[in-house]
Amino acid sequence: MLVLKFGGTSVGSVENMTNVKNIIKSGGKKVVVLSAMSGTTNILVALSENIRNGEVAEGNKTLDALYIKYNETINELLNQSDLKQEVGNYIDGVFDFLRSCLKETYSELLYNNIVSQGEFLSTFIFSRFLIQEGMNACLLPALDFMRIDRNKEPDNFYIRQNLNRIIDGIPPADIYITQGFICLDADGEMSNLERGGSDYTATIIGSVINAEEVQIWTDIDGFHNNDPRFVENTHAISDLSYDEAAELAYFGAKILHPQTVMPVRKFDIPVRLKNTMSPESYGTLITSKIHGEGIKAIAAKDAITAIKIKSARMLNAHGFLKKVFEIFEKYETPIDMITTSEIAISLTIDDDSHLESIVEELKKFALVEVDNNQSIVCLVGHSIIFHEDTHKLFQVLQDVNVRMISYGGSNNNISLLVHSDDKLETLRKVHNYVFN
Repeated sequence: MLVLKFGGTSVGSVENMTNVKNIIKSGGKKVVVLSAMSGTTNILVALSENIRNGEVAEGNKTLDALYIKYNETINELLNQSDLKQEVGNYIDGVFDFLRSCLKETYSELLYNNIVSQGEFLSTFIFSRFLIQEGMNACLLPALDFMRIDRNKEPDNFYIRQNLNRIIDGIPPADIYITQGFICLDADGEMSNLERGGSDYTATIIGSVINAEEVQIWTDIDGFHNNDPRFVENTHAISDLSYDEAAELAYFGAKILHPQTVMPVRKFDIPVRLKNTMSPESYGTLITSKIHGEGIKAIAAKDAITAIKIKSARMLNAHGFLKKVFEIFEKYETPIDMITTSEIAISLTIDDDSHLESIVEELKKFALVEVDNNQSIVCLVGHSIIFHEDTHKLFQVLQDVNVRMISYGGSNNNISLLVHSDDKLETLRKVHNYVFN
């Protein structure tokens, strides 16, 4: 069985939904994971902010516009009156719920319930469209099997037991449709896998059903060797290893959720990135195999905060690093990059929600400097620190003010920290040095 995930753009219009139908209609059995229609989740996030700020009129205005969009979609997509009526009633129910939320007090649980509605809408609409087109399709509610534990990790045993039980207990189908992104938490409350989490849903499902392959369908033909939004003449990379793909995803390549490859790598299940608008393109195949050495791709991660911590004791500052790391552990704040000396440490974080408390505790035993608006430019490839051409990238130092360099922590990754104002110039110059 294959697992295919389609992103918001892929189901964002009637034309694109038709493309998806044509992609999945042939071949063997499939599980199809869908994101919300493009733009929907952003609107629902904005709606939750309306609730937080008490902006009821603005929230209703937002919902009215979205409601019109969905009704226009089903009027164009569906021509069977019974299915159109069924879907129309479902949409009405979802929007009645969303309007009722405007009367509620904001909470994280309310937020989770609101942002989940986009996936409920897309999967219900698309499943009925497939039925109209004569396909043997079945809707599998993700909340019946998808759950995370108290560490916010997939509860694989629970997912495997329940998903297989559900599939075995219903009439066989060729296409099983389910929601990406959403799940239950360990207490059975609505939760999610965070933005972009539909990719993660697909590989979690792929791992528990031992899928032949997981395919991530989006609006670009695979991983590119640089960000095509900012750099000209990029090209898709045909093959990547799990390690290379994970590094690129974590450090800013938007095509893939950072956790995507983790569930499938231990089972050696391939992940293929494909373009819904150009299904004949090869895309990018991610496996355990290594294809060549040297720098393959460049990615950038924004909204980085750099923190420089200098010990108040100038010499023999034993225990200094331990104290620093314990503070970041206390506030559950991961560190991206780090450089150290005996009495000083510079590091970066991408989550500044506890920054004020962290700095306050650090200042009890150290001098602290904080710089916001930083970006990490990451270069990825197998064994790049040993490759004979890697030295070329350091020519960027004569053109851009690089604050930190992480070299040697991973054989497959070299990271540069620059001010965000210098990110585009850094991406373009390093691309030119390395690939041209």
